[in-house]
Amino acid sequence: MEVWGRGALFTRPELKVERVSYPVMTPTAAIGVLEAIFWKPEFSWRPVAIEVLKPIRQFTQRRNETTDLASVDDAALRGRTVKTVEHRTQRNSVCLRDVAYRIYAHVELREHATKAEAAYRDQFRRRVERGQCFHQPYLGTREFSAHFGPVNSLSVRDEELPRVTEDLGIMLHGVQHDEGSVSFTWFTARLDDGWLHIPRDGIAANVVAGA
Repeated sequence: MEVWGRGALFTRPELKVERVSYPVMTPTAAIGVLEAIFWKPEFSWRPVAIEVLKPIRQFTQRRNETTDLASVDDAALRGRTVKTVEHRTQRNSVCLRDVAYRIYAHVELREHATKAEAAYRDQFRRRVERGQCFHQPYLGTREFSAHFGPVNSLSVRDEELPRVTEDLGIMLHGVQHDEGSVSFTWFTARLDDGWLHIPRDGIAANVVAGA
């Protein structure tokens, strides 16, 4: 499928104060787009590659953020509100402008799946063609909403594709939720002629930290 938008922000995790985007969509962001369109507990999405369809261009944005966060329980049960003015901070973000990607992914069945892989894949393709989604997908952060469509929706010619080759450093591969705990996996990312190839398995966080 193809996805595009006026802006994107795929934040590099090692930069805490200022938000700086990777030059390409990350695997976790791709999963977020796919699940916004079609998700069922019987399968999971495994992205295998992301192709860049438009030149990589950046812009800076300054925005107000708050350091005061309220949990759902505090807000719903105790009437807790967020004190934005007292805890406001300004941050600069380096974002991407006018982006477009082609996402390649597999459906991976879970043990309790009731249909064949092809059935879920065909359901997804029909939803993409109709423009259906569970909620509006976004490109990294919710302020950058995404448009989507089947392959060749943008009619980009091969000679127009940005054939960028660049080492991207460590990138988040996946997030695993297990019995109340959260773990992360990573991989060494690289753009090869405009393609980000995603390995099947990432490296555990403690291995990357000690590398």
